[in-house]
Amino acid sequence: MNEPLVDLMIEEDGWRAALPRLEEIANEAAAAAISAAELETDLFAICVLACGDERIAELNAMHRDKPGPTNVLSWPAFDLAPVTPGARPPKPPVDPRVSPGRQLALGDVAIALQTVVREAETASIPLKNHVFHLILHGCLHLLGFDHETVEDAGVMEAIEIQVLDRHGIASPY
Repeated sequence: MNEPLVDLMIEEDGWRAALPRLEEIANEAAAAAISAAELETDLFAICVLACGDERIAELNAMHRDKPGPTNVLSWPAFDLAPVTPGARPPKPPVDPRVSPGRQLALGDVAIALQTVVREAETASIPLKNHVFHLILHGCLHLLGFDHETVEDAGVMEAIEIQVLDRHGIASPY
């Protein structure tokens, strides 16, 4: 039996009450991102940290030199940036010699409870839908997708819209 795709670490206890199915949602969103990148989910692992605003503000300041909380952050294990704007990023370096059941770690995603709850309430969307979108977004970053250029943003947003639609979630764009 393969290991789960997502290793979920719940640091902020409020997540348990706000979204009891967080682990299931995180696994679905991560699997959707990997499938959208035309990869096999059982080859990869992703760590998701469910934290609060205080912790994500620390991470945002430390890693992006931006004060204050944000909704989601990601730390890719590989530099998979597209070669040209609007191109799909290269695939992660999956080694076919890796033994069965052993997964390649794609990186880490952190998501902040208070910011995400606030955003969902402001946009009048279900919290689970917003969390699914943000984890999907973070996982796409782990796979080399970004929104640094208009062309790259178009590619990433198109993937997100298509995946969200397949899961019955309206486009946020």
